Amino acid sequence: MGHAQYIRPENLGEALDHLHRNGPRTKILAGGTDLVIDLRSSPARPDFILDASRLPELKGIAVTPDELSIGAGVTLAEIESSDVLQRYAPALRRCSRTFASRQIRNVATIGGNVAHCSPCGDTVPPLVIHEARAVLASKAGRREVSVEDIASGPYACALPSDEIIVRFILRPASDITFADFQKIGRRRALAIARINAAAMARQEPDGKISFLRFALGSCTPTPQRLPEVENHLIGRQPSPKIIWEAGSLLAERTIAITGRRPSTVYKEAAIQGLFVRMLAPLVTT
Repeated sequence: MGHAQYIRPENLGEALDHLHRNGPRTKILAGGTDLVIDLRSSPARPDFILDASRLPELKGIAVTPDELSIGAGVTLAEIESSDVLQRYAPALRRCSRTFASRQIRNVATIGGNVAHCSPCGDTVPPLVIHEARAVLASKAGRREVSVEDIASGPYACALPSDEIIVRFILRPASDITFADFQKIGRRRALAIARINAAAMARQEPDGKISFLRFALGSCTPTPQRLPEVENHLIGRQPSPKIIWEAGSLLAERTIAITGRRPSTVYKEAAIQGLFVRMLAPLVTT
């Protein structure tokens, strides 16, 4: 870390005071599992490392009838053990179970994973399907932005240097009948996702899908929903043919965003296959 000075504020107010004065010269540590690697590989060195991982204002998971709140400093291990998230955001909880190793889950935070803006960040697709908003704080006050708007590109955070993510606000999924998160990596465990995806749906007694959210990561510059794919299935009773059609549409739309690359031969089939594998439980005929 070179000459960087380590700062550990006692509360959010102290952290915001520091960022107001030294934001461009500061890197925020919210667990450090990505930051330490970045500092070792980058020639640029910050003057300050601000440790936000212990700020009490960034902790806690709570739910109301309208909102599910997750502190930016909540660790992946806390997400994995949360009964509240199992009920109201099961895809997010499922993603935490395959997130790196247990040692990393004990320190890695959801805020750090989102702010790192990696295209393959595992927590982002589950947040996107819940239409999550990030609550940002600075000396000027608080504001909210969509999680989808935090990254302006791969590893490029669009947030000003004097702001910090305090928490995420999700729409709780209390009436869905299906949720899942899956990813493809070079190996089964301890691997960065080459493709990841989250989905949740509500299926009516007649088998028709009345609600569907699907988000894809690792394949586009930033994780995102594909509304065309969702609309292809909403209002229909899924069959193997319809699911395969939707998977083909997903691959087609993804390639339209990224263009054809050497990896397209692999990813085109893998994207469709992952989608079919995830949505297969919805098939009724």
